Amino acid sequence: MGKFVITTRANGEFQFNLLAGNHQVILSSEGYAAKASCLNGIESVRKNSADDARFERKESSNGKYYFNLKSTNGQVVGSSQMYESESGRDNGIESVKTNAPDATVDDQTAA
Repeated sequence: MGKFVITTRANGEFQFNLLAGNHQVILSSEGYAAKASCLNGIESVRKNSADDARFERKESSNGKYYFNLKSTNGQVVGSSQMYESESGRDNGIESVKTNAPDATVDDQTAA
């Protein structure tokens, strides 16, 4: 089962990573000024990961593949790592779809 891990960046912003059952990072968020916004981002990933149309499949300038997950308003709520192949990227998307809806939350910023 997947899990969202909330951490703090060096600049004090909150971020989350979605980890697959094998503990590999499959989606990373932007930085958030407030933890509440970070938690809203997690809920957005849970909702939007069910809709294939929300996944933006991309190829970087160096020939690697990645994807962004967008919310209903078009804002990016998470980005993947770089993949060597399109099939690797597509497997990553399937992993987000499988893991995000029921993923637990591990808040590593809590005292």
